[in-house]
Amino acid sequence: MNQFVNILKYAKPYKRYALGHIISNILYALFGALSFIALIPMLDVLFKQDTFKVVEKPIYQGIGHLNNFYKDYMAYQINLYAQDDKSKALIFIIGFIIIVFLLKNIFSYLAYYFMVFLRNGVVRDLRNAVYKKTVELPLSFFSEQKKGDIMARVTNDVSTLQYSMLPVLELIFREPLSIIFTIIMMLIISVKLTIFVFVFIPLSGIIISRIGKSLKRKSDRVQKEQGAILSILEETLTGLRIIKGFNAEEKFNTKFIDSSNRFYNFSNKLLNRQNLASPTSEILGIIVISMLLWYGGQLVLVDKSLDGPSFMAYIGLAYNILVPAKAISRGLYNIKQGNAAAERIQEIIDTPNPLKDKDNAITKTDFTSQIEFKNISFKYENEYVLKDFSLTIPKGKTVALVGQSGSGKSTIANLITRFYDVNKGEILIDGIDIRDLTTSSLRKQLGIVTQEALLFNDTIKNNLKLGKQDATDEEVIEALKVANAWEFVETLPNGIETNIGDSGNKLSGGQKQRLSIARAVLKSPPIMILDEATSALDTESERLVQIALENMMKNRTSIVIAHRLSTIQKADEIVVLNKGEIVEKGKHDELIAQKGIYQKLVEMQSI
Repeated sequence: MNQFVNILKYAKPYKRYALGHIISNILYALFGALSFIALIPMLDVLFKQDTFKVVEKPIYQGIGHLNNFYKDYMAYQINLYAQDDKSKALIFIIGFIIIVFLLKNIFSYLAYYFMVFLRNGVVRDLRNAVYKKTVELPLSFFSEQKKGDIMARVTNDVSTLQYSMLPVLELIFREPLSIIFTIIMMLIISVKLTIFVFVFIPLSGIIISRIGKSLKRKSDRVQKEQGAILSILEETLTGLRIIKGFNAEEKFNTKFIDSSNRFYNFSNKLLNRQNLASPTSEILGIIVISMLLWYGGQLVLVDKSLDGPSFMAYIGLAYNILVPAKAISRGLYNIKQGNAAAERIQEIIDTPNPLKDKDNAITKTDFTSQIEFKNISFKYENEYVLKDFSLTIPKGKTVALVGQSGSGKSTIANLITRFYDVNKGEILIDGIDIRDLTTSSLRKQLGIVTQEALLFNDTIKNNLKLGKQDATDEEVIEALKVANAWEFVETLPNGIETNIGDSGNKLSGGQKQRLSIARAVLKSPPIMILDEATSALDTESERLVQIALENMMKNRTSIVIAHRLSTIQKADEIVVLNKGEIVEKGKHDELIAQKGIYQKLVEMQSI
């Protein structure tokens, strides 16, 4: 139930719809109960001969006599209208019943009308909140999660709430108020009969609640397995070329079928338990009605403390309680099912963000002097991948980081962009610790080109404008020229308006990389980070991309993480890393002359 309360917090912006819903439900419940009371004078007209004998306006004598007052008052009004004409009396009562039922249904529609905006607004805001938090969370969070499970939470779990927990919002006022008003009318007709009925209703509730105890556990298993299915599907689509190349179709097919079968079994158990709710409620309701008919019949035929028309109206009221009671019991089942989905969603929303900006974070608008890595150490898990690393990069200089895989090169790019925070030491830009800057202003100073050109299923122009939303077409074209990409873009059918497909798959590797360079150029930041930007390219593409990189790095401060050493010979300084520590530092010719690790790396690539 705590999760349900958390979800209700998202209803705050929709208070006016909630108020309209509440008022409409109050009036719906009132006229719903009155619709059965309206039948009493109808039955009196049909079956009793003394209906027209009330010729004086009755006087209200207290709530204990409210039933008699109501019948006498209606008889008085009928007598005024119809005199001794039963046909006129019948028309009067039918008109009264139509008006009551019309008002009941008008307010029913209005309640649903307001609820549409309330419920859909909560779903929209909840989905937006989950997506926003997903984007804000650090990369370390996603290294421990499956993509498919995250997707399941943003899509399926939110949908589960939409169709299980959130419909309960409609029941919060409507059904309880219907029960309350119905009980009031029942008490007015007969206190004895009402007390008798309510001996059995709690027993029914206990039986129904026991059926639903395991629903949350079963629902949780279904949703987790749904996440597993999405994860397998996402991995399959991402690695389809490898799966086919290694003839692993059968293995992945078996893996998917196993997960699908588990989902099938869990879903069957969950849905069968849910389906048990309605017939159980129905049977228990009929038992209560049967007991009511027996005891009420005694009051009419033997005790004579209740008349026939009032008893028939009472039966209708008693049955009227079963409808909202069933809806409430079904709603409680849905809350238990939705609770598991809400927990999974709340887990993302409540996950603390260790990289959140400080309250007094500085907004940096320029870069004036230098970048300094000051005695930094960092580990992803247990072992440090950088140990007491120190390096100063003056403005306008190009520094290359080289070393074997796992030496910590890419980690430096992750740290200066603040995808992760250092465990020890400081990273300073113009003497300010980057943890004291707003993340947004820090990243505005940086341009990133990675080994894998990450492009989106959109036009070339919109991909480039990612870092500069207000860029003109002329600026986009100029950035493409600097990145040596305009020569192929201008030949495309729609030029910069050409859609490049999912992940840019309509283009070659070299073309995609040049577009990612153009994107960084258009952003025009003072600091460039190139993380093995040419390592995945063929020789011709590498040559074109290298020219683009050299054009881009002019008059900028650059950190180049290189795998192919031929691309960084012109760097102002080359830093050689080994197991997270600096082992050599200098220009290309100086390092070759030292005949150390750098020379060995160059020789290995020359073979």
